[in-house]
Amino acid sequence: MRILPATAAAVTAALAAGAASVAAGRLASDAALKAPPGRPLPTEPRLTVHGTAAGQITLTRDLAALRPGRYGLAGDGSHAVVGPVLGAVEHGADTVVRRLERVTHGTLAAGDRAWFTPNLHVGNPGTALDLEHADVEVPGELGPLPAWFLPGSRPTWIIAVHGLAATREHAMNLMAPLSRRQVPVLALAYRGDVGAPSSPDGLHHFGETEWRDVDAAVRYALDHGARQVVLLGWSTGATMALRTAALSGVRDRIAGLVLDSPVLSWETTLRALAAARRTPGALLPLAVRAAQGRAGLRADHDAGTAGLYRPAVPTLIFHGPGDAVAPWRLSRRLADTHPRLVALHTVEDAPHGAMWNADPDRYEETLRRFMTPLV
Repeated sequence: MRILPATAAAVTAALAAGAASVAAGRLASDAALKAPPGRPLPTEPRLTVHGTAAGQITLTRDLAALRPGRYGLAGDGSHAVVGPVLGAVEHGADTVVRRLERVTHGTLAAGDRAWFTPNLHVGNPGTALDLEHADVEVPGELGPLPAWFLPGSRPTWIIAVHGLAATREHAMNLMAPLSRRQVPVLALAYRGDVGAPSSPDGLHHFGETEWRDVDAAVRYALDHGARQVVLLGWSTGATMALRTAALSGVRDRIAGLVLDSPVLSWETTLRALAAARRTPGALLPLAVRAAQGRAGLRADHDAGTAGLYRPAVPTLIFHGPGDAVAPWRLSRRLADTHPRLVALHTVEDAPHGAMWNADPDRYEETLRRFMTPLV
């Protein structure tokens, strides 16, 4: 008879531990399913500002602070643009000095905490770049989707789709060079973005539902004068582009794909983001299962998704081994498997979604060569 209370206590403890593990897995899955736009992903470290001077900013020495190229530096209420590490100045043992190009808004003072972002520009194409544009609404299945339209004389439009933790401001990095070539650009805000309808469950779905908003943008472009379109996506925006090219009823009008840091395995990306939140390794499978249950995601190996990552149109991928969110090896495999259609432009030392930032000139020239026969 005395065994029963002990057994009950053990069962209760096991159930409590199991419930705690499930809750922890659910919380870990939030790193991707509830990634807020405009905030850093867990893989992006916060850096301390140690001081500023004319054209210079001193930051905590970190691998992130040593990256090549140009980046936005975002803080709570501030944004600046920083250039490369300065080689002709003295660096401390624990600090790095980079070029400070401009402070867009707010202030940067010693002790402030900030993080690198791919966004060099904030606002809209008119205020940030002095580019002619129109605010338009794309009819989506959940309601109107706000978008920026930059006119151009070419019959091929680019539809730009941002990714995880980003906003359509990300597309402004490429708007000036595309505008110089008279390529029309439609930069889309999709479900879950500010000003757009919320997803019914309030979660990101790694493109499994969001692609339908990209499909709506393609149809909008075709209804407003585009002969064909090229889909340009970053991160999960690249995933949406791939799904649209595979599933859209007007996919025959999609002339090409440009994929920056594409998420080709949502499970791998979710694990990476959860691990960056210091989730114990034993709980990572629970985070994946929690995401599947909460967002209705299909397992990566499902036969139903196998054909979605086999492009049928010319595809250019920008990606690099430094991406801690979406593995470069999967882009390498995609390019090796489809060498006639897929070209991989490898970018060294660039974080997720920031391939342009590491080497803007080379990125833009590669994009120009790819786009020339399509526009």
